[in-house]
Amino acid sequence: MTTSRRKFLTSISMLTATTALPLHAFSFGTKKKLKVALVGTGIRGTTFWGKRLVDEYTDILEFVGLSDINPSRLEYGKKFIGAKCPTFVDFDEMMKTTDPDLLIVTTKDSTHHEFIIKGLEMGCDVLTEKPLTIDETKCQAILEAEKKSSKNLIVGFNYRWSPYATEIKKLLKDKSIGKLVSVDFHWYLNTYHGASYFRRWHGEMNSGGSLWVHKATHHFDLLNWWINSEPSEVFAYGDLEFYGSNGPFRGKNCRSCDHKSECNFYWDITKDKRSKELYVDHEHEDGYLRDNCLFRENIDIYDKMSAQIKYANKVVVNYSLTTYSPFEGWRVSFNGTEGRLEAWLDIPYNENIKIDQAEMHTREMEQTKEMEVDKQPIILHNLWKDHETLSVNVERNGHGGGDGRLQDKIFKTPEIEDEFGRGAGIRDGAMSILIGIAARRSIEQGKAIKIANLTELTPKVKRS
Repeated sequence: MTTSRRKFLTSISMLTATTALPLHAFSFGTKKKLKVALVGTGIRGTTFWGKRLVDEYTDILEFVGLSDINPSRLEYGKKFIGAKCPTFVDFDEMMKTTDPDLLIVTTKDSTHHEFIIKGLEMGCDVLTEKPLTIDETKCQAILEAEKKSSKNLIVGFNYRWSPYATEIKKLLKDKSIGKLVSVDFHWYLNTYHGASYFRRWHGEMNSGGSLWVHKATHHFDLLNWWINSEPSEVFAYGDLEFYGSNGPFRGKNCRSCDHKSECNFYWDITKDKRSKELYVDHEHEDGYLRDNCLFRENIDIYDKMSAQIKYANKVVVNYSLTTYSPFEGWRVSFNGTEGRLEAWLDIPYNENIKIDQAEMHTREMEQTKEMEVDKQPIILHNLWKDHETLSVNVERNGHGGGDGRLQDKIFKTPEIEDEFGRGAGIRDGAMSILIGIAARRSIEQGKAIKIANLTELTPKVKRS
């Protein structure tokens, strides 16, 4: 077994160290390279979990199979990734034919559970993109499958690994504001990024579970990690008041719409080379339109969201998500017994934003090695003292630099202990989505929802 291979095996056990379920080391046999299969050749599958693995880690792994329900996009994905392996429309056939060591799941959120469970049952370790799944029933099925299996499941959370988020974790870990008592966290999606969710299948509850689950799982995972505890109860409000049937007009999609000249959200997908090649060129296979109308009648998720989250350690969080803000950014404030910590990114009137709002999400998703780095403040204010402004490195590419660090930790430096506990296992994945699922149930039922009533998991005062 090669040194790099041993590193990878070690990294998997470290990455899953936060799960409360029985751990077993990822066992890939004695092959020289790890056999990797991927299901779902959309944007995340072809880039971060596809092309980047081929570009950066060919010494440790090789793709042995790619699968997707769209055969045309599947062949394009193979070329884009640079893989030299067979492709399969039939997932079961791929698994039986290629016998992979690791399955990567990057399909539509509502189908994650199907492939996760099948992978575990077929004796394969599984890595899934966030969110873990979209409702409590599917989540429980995953928990049971992983418990029965001799294999492991890990969740690809990346925001934890950004330098700015890590500095916040360090300050809280060091008790810079004493005992943490409450948090205010507000995320703003601009009219480019926010609208993109409502153009796609994410705008339909049964496909993405709403942005409470698909998008906010990132934010809830950060909160769980920063607070170092697990959520116990959620009360939420939400409504659909801007997109969907609220719009002044509608059409089949942007390209064929009669209202191009009067709609501020008009987007010509054919001028976006990557989107055209990944989606438009293959929509004849399955009818999926990437430039769907934002005001179509079947949009049924929320576009305004607010929640109060109580944690097992008694910390209380006020959270909101705005989906049509003039700018893209976020703010968070932590209140402790000895002071207050304030942080924010990309608030245009708080800093000199050099990136056009239309390019914000594109830059966030970029996987280039050349990172754009600048300094941004974190405000530390202790009781009876003047505030202190800390200058922290911020990277603009790959989810704040988190994408590359997550994979590099797995493949390059697993032997170095991570003092901040950034690895995410199945329990982390479950706890992040259960907040969003509880928020949905709270809106539907008009009452607070206890996390312990959703699945077999009982919230812990501290993350293990």
